[in-house]
Amino acid sequence: MTALLGAWNSGPAARSDVLDLLYSELKAQAARQLRRERTGHTLCTTALVHEGFLRLASQKGPWQNRHQFLAVASRMMRRILVDHARKRRAAKREALLVELVETEVPGPAPSVDLVALDEALDDLARQDPRAAQLVELRYFSGLTQDEAAAALSVSMATVARDWTFARAWLFRRLKGAAPAP
Repeated sequence: MTALLGAWNSGPAARSDVLDLLYSELKAQAARQLRRERTGHTLCTTALVHEGFLRLASQKGPWQNRHQFLAVASRMMRRILVDHARKRRAAKREALLVELVETEVPGPAPSVDLVALDEALDDLARQDPRAAQLVELRYFSGLTQDEAAAALSVSMATVARDWTFARAWLFRRLKGAAPAP
């Protein structure tokens, strides 16, 4: 897999091979992100994966590993959803809401504006880039703490500390966002 990701720049055939190998994981990421969206969203999982992959195709590799590739893919999908939310907000002048919880946490979750979440993550990245990257890996890519620690090349204790900080920081930053109707 790493060799194939390393050959990313060799042409469309290498990119197609990467898509074939990681398609199910990309679809799972897209499904996870769309579950947090409003019902009746006009983008389906397949469309989100394909649009994300088209954006990824313009990125220069080589990729270091599968985790890095999936993290960037998740970021691309998030950007697509944020762009879609901004366009819809401009058209309707209303906030779009998403749930800010990990997928393994059961029960109802507080909702936040997707655009506000994106802006908050950008602010967090300016203050603590590793914590923001961890949020993307855990929340958007669906990595476990162990996988995120490996992807970031840090200890589990560091991931636990950063995760606690990032969640608290985002909660404080987003608590002023309009609640779901």
